[in-house]
Amino acid sequence: MDIQGAALRIYVDDLETAIPFYEHLTGARAMSFARGGVQVAAVGSFLLMSGPEAELEVLRKVTATIAVKDVEEAHRVLTDLGARIIAGPVATPVGHNLIAMHPDGAVFEYVDQAG
Repeated sequence: MDIQGAALRIYVDDLETAIPFYEHLTGARAMSFARGGVQVAAVGSFLLMSGPEAELEVLRKVTATIAVKDVEEAHRVLTDLGARIIAGPVATPVGHNLIAMHPDGAVFEYVDQAG
């Protein structure tokens, strides 16, 4: 499995207020999208999230987001290593993702980018 990086998950009250800080900090432009009732902005190695607490509560259980070359390959490797796939793989606005619980109980989201 080719791990290409990781994103830190940050939960904010006001996404539009938070984005300029992270854009200046990283020198990157935010790529924003909605996932259910949660608004998300990817800025450099940060994933900013804002939305209803009930939906954020579930997302807070995910330790980090891991960028991989191919989510399908990650699925096979994780399963072979004894991880439990909690959700996915599913298509997202920018590629595919899955959520897996490692044998030690840590929960991670794995994502790839289409194209």
